[in-house]
Amino acid sequence: MATGNKISPRQKMINLMYLVFLAMLAMNVSSDVLNGFRQVDDSLNKSNAGASWRNDIVFEELKALKESNPEKAEYWYNKAFDVRANADSIFNYIQSLKCEIVAFADGDDYDINNINHRESLEATNVVMLSPTSGKGKLLKGKLDSYREILLKDVVSPTDKKVISEYLSTAVPENAANDSKNWQTAIFENVPVAASVTLLTKMQGDVRNAEGIALNALKSGIDEGDLRVNRINAFVIPSSNNVMRGSKYSARIVLAAIDSTKEPEIFINDKLLEGSENGYFETYASSIGSQTLEGYIKVSLPDGSMEKYPFKSYYVVSEPTATVSNTMMNVMYAGIENPISISVPGIPNSQMNASMSNGVLSRKGNEWTAKPTTVGQEAVITVNAQSEGRSVTVAKTSFRVRQLPDPMPFIEYKDEKGVMKRFKGKTPISKSLLMTAPGIMAAIDDDLLNVDFKVIGFETIFFDSMGNALPEISDGSSFSQRQKDAIRRLSRGKRFFISRVKAVGPDGVERTISPLEVIVN
Repeated sequence: MATGNKISPRQKMINLMYLVFLAMLAMNVSSDVLNGFRQVDDSLNKSNAGASWRNDIVFEELKALKESNPEKAEYWYNKAFDVRANADSIFNYIQSLKCEIVAFADGDDYDINNINHRESLEATNVVMLSPTSGKGKLLKGKLDSYREILLKDVVSPTDKKVISEYLSTAVPENAANDSKNWQTAIFENVPVAASVTLLTKMQGDVRNAEGIALNALKSGIDEGDLRVNRINAFVIPSSNNVMRGSKYSARIVLAAIDSTKEPEIFINDKLLEGSENGYFETYASSIGSQTLEGYIKVSLPDGSMEKYPFKSYYVVSEPTATVSNTMMNVMYAGIENPISISVPGIPNSQMNASMSNGVLSRKGNEWTAKPTTVGQEAVITVNAQSEGRSVTVAKTSFRVRQLPDPMPFIEYKDEKGVMKRFKGKTPISKSLLMTAPGIMAAIDDDLLNVDFKVIGFETIFFDSMGNALPEISDGSSFSQRQKDAIRRLSRGKRFFISRVKAVGPDGVERTISPLEVIVN
């Protein structure tokens, strides 16, 4: 144990080993994975901006209701004000944690949008989990406090459940068994890129929980007493576009009307005629934020007319497409690279795509791209049919690389008849070597599965004096001289298979790494 400012040699060694361990972990973090966190963080920030924008609209509506009818709305507005103030406080605190983590990793001249040491594991551990100054416990306390405030303001069991899920600080079920608390389970040994993305996701959870509470408070305001004799059910989805594997969410609500006195709907002071149940549609011709504004005129029981204003917003964007390479962000020349292409809201039958520097083929809903020239970008252009015309919705570039070298192996059947691949490192029985046809080669790293054709190799045996005895193969098969040499080997002896020449589907001949064989 270290006491005072003195550190024992044993503790120094432990500290050094820990630093080496962190460095090894950092080196194992793929740059492609870190880039993926950046893309997810950018997407989350856009979603958070949208959630804040929607919450602003609801809050302004509550403010307008308070000003027009303080007696009924001021109580709810004051609660909404507190909800918003707490949400802003936590959101800004989480933002400060992101800045502190990045500053620890990159220094005082850091740029949170361009992190240099994304792979650093130390920054998150120190800022969030330090025994003396770690902020993780404080963040948990703020989330717990905010959750309890919101749960007091909402009545709906569904809203309570969703808020509890958004602001949950329970230790995740998939956390490590030794995770004693939430902050350790979430932040321990997490790279800077991942921790920033996690904190951005928490900011979104805070904004989403705020939105649920604001809408619940708004619904608590009784704007007026109207006689009704018909109730209709409506489904209001959070989004009309749902990806496979994600959740579809919607609010199912009741709307009450007086069918004997149909209301009049005015859009920009113009009566909406020929509509049923308030159905309205218009062509989206302009890009950007659009406003739908007007009022509903209703006849009250005393014969007077009451106007109920409404204002809504929607965003019109250019058509977009999603093009993703299922083998990460690189294509390999000479083979068929699986590609996923989709356009939101457009069926596959109304979508086409083409490719430069190669051939793009379609098989049902799947695509394969076969680039030709290494070092030259391949560009996939996606077109979709929209209102009878073809529109270019995306152009995506990919880097084209040569296939990496395969690994040589000896294929054999085990005692259960299952095909196995011997790649060295462990001994192999002489009987299996004698029945093996020869040497094979392939890339089989779970990302690529590509077979190569072996056209020749050399074996090197050693006599009792240590002299090397090379033997040439018969193509991909062991020659008779090689088999005889293997037969003469005793247990524990070894030989080497070298100068393995192989040709892949790209037509490139290459000499691959040797293989050491120990006879069991």
